[in-house]
Amino acid sequence: MKTGIIVVLCFLSLALIVPPSSASDDRRQKWWKWPSTGKSICSSVVLPLYGNVYPQGYYYAQINIGHPPRPYFVDPDTGSDLTWLQCDAPCVHCTQAPHPYYRPNNDLVPCKDPLCASLHSGDHRCDDPNQCDYEVEYADGGSSLGVLVNDVSLLNLTTGVRITPRLAIGCGYDQIPGPSYQPLDGVLGLGKGKTGIVSQLHSQGLIRNVVGHCFSSRGGGFLFFGDDVYDSSRVISTPMSRDYRKHYSPGYGEVIYGGKATGLKNLLVIFDSGSSYTYLSSQAYEGLLYLITKELSGKPIREAVDDETLPFCWKGRKPFRSIRDVKKYFKPVALSFSNGWRSKTQFEIPLEGYLLISSRGSVCLGVLNGTEVGLQNFNIIGDISMQDKMVIYDNEKQTIGWIPANCDNPPRSNTIIF
Repeated sequence: MKTGIIVVLCFLSLALIVPPSSASDDRRQKWWKWPSTGKSICSSVVLPLYGNVYPQGYYYAQINIGHPPRPYFVDPDTGSDLTWLQCDAPCVHCTQAPHPYYRPNNDLVPCKDPLCASLHSGDHRCDDPNQCDYEVEYADGGSSLGVLVNDVSLLNLTTGVRITPRLAIGCGYDQIPGPSYQPLDGVLGLGKGKTGIVSQLHSQGLIRNVVGHCFSSRGGGFLFFGDDVYDSSRVISTPMSRDYRKHYSPGYGEVIYGGKATGLKNLLVIFDSGSSYTYLSSQAYEGLLYLITKELSGKPIREAVDDETLPFCWKGRKPFRSIRDVKKYFKPVALSFSNGWRSKTQFEIPLEGYLLISSRGSVCLGVLNGTEVGLQNFNIIGDISMQDKMVIYDNEKQTIGWIPANCDNPPRSNTIIF
């Protein structure tokens, strides 16, 4: 669960290392400049995704940062804006990571930069005007403390061009891992704010302000920035909430179970790719669990109290091998959103979108009680419920959309390497 909350803080100065050479400066200038043609933008960035909801517990992408570009594995998180890497600057507290910690150059983002201001609410002050300190806290209690730096990222456009835009990222030198901590190099911030990677690429005229993902239920998938990788005429969409603008939210929704209204409504919903599972506030969670339990009554399936994979698991007379084995016991779920006067849009969640088969052959409920983990009245649509769909966050049209998709086949491009 990576829904991010920015906390206003100004901390000690940081001795950054590895200053760039004049040769690398020349290279940056040559690669980063992008010709302004005045034509409409028709390009995207597509990144492969790795991992799964279960048993690994998370999806991740690879980004390449620095001179020369080095690989880092990051959590693609629509619930927070800031992209940050565990950083050897030096590191005060860092967690286990798959790659050596990021070593920054000395290209600091100054305190007065608009990107710095966007990380802080109100009139923020910095102890050092030459740097921008940050602390981002996540809903699970984890956090990252660091400073903003500018560096280049190696990206391939679907037009076949390879670019290295200069981006502001967090050099995180003090991390506190939360319960849902994963051994990655950092977080890829895909949120709506100015520091989000998509917002930065859009401000440089490289892509439209659109981000999306496609998680495969078989593992892997792809992530994309821009709008030329899908057929917009096939997209089912709903407006982003005008009242809750901080995260990707369609506003208030209602739970539908087996095609019927449940009365579980007025639920403030957030789409959050940083959360592996779906979370409902306590009342909605208990209501859905009651409906499922009632549906299972009298059937040859009982609670598997000895399976601790998730809070609620059920077992049959013999171990289940796939969701196909339990289709006769469960019904699909959906979330219904108001799409205007008397108009509603449904986000359908098939059995695979809220159930999983554990290593012990039980079927487990991939919907959890969000109130118990501090989410209050927020209801999170996590990765499990977004599998096998292309989910699209269009910040230009202010809509959230989705299309059923084969997420095993990412869009391809013939990359031109300069």
